[in-house]
Amino acid sequence: MTPLPEGLKLREARPSDHPVIIGVLKDWWGGRDLTAMLPRVFLEHFFNTSFVIERGHELVAFLIGFLSPGRPNEAYVHFMGVHPDCRKMGLGTHLYKTFFSLCRESGRDTVRACTSPVNKGSIEFHTRIGFRLDPGNARVDGYPVTLDYNLPGDSKVRFERRL
Repeated sequence: MTPLPEGLKLREARPSDHPVIIGVLKDWWGGRDLTAMLPRVFLEHFFNTSFVIERGHELVAFLIGFLSPGRPNEAYVHFMGVHPDCRKMGLGTHLYKTFFSLCRESGRDTVRACTSPVNKGSIEFHTRIGFRLDPGNARVDGYPVTLDYNLPGDSKVRFERRL
């Protein structure tokens, strides 16, 4: 795996990272308030399968993922973000490669994720690192989506990557 740029450090997430992470979501997502999508329970129970990248004590990237308890060959990335000033540095790819390694070590061969169809940068990123788009049951902005995924009116582009 390519090393991180100098001055950056990858570490396992901690439950105490929750307020820091939700504190940056609105800024990192261009004003969209996604804090309700990341309740504390994710870092309380899945901190050991989640990662952060820091510069000193400043959060610059994170990935919240878990090994599926119901699907023993699968894992899921619930949330991943990179500080807008640090994009295009390979941090998201580094986080995913770290997660993929953990998945392989745990006997998982499939990783899933999803995003909103308005997040075209996320769709392009996931496609670039080898995810395929699930066919869904409709199309929004040219992308296959699953309608009403979490709530009525909440369409999601769903991804799958075989390891």
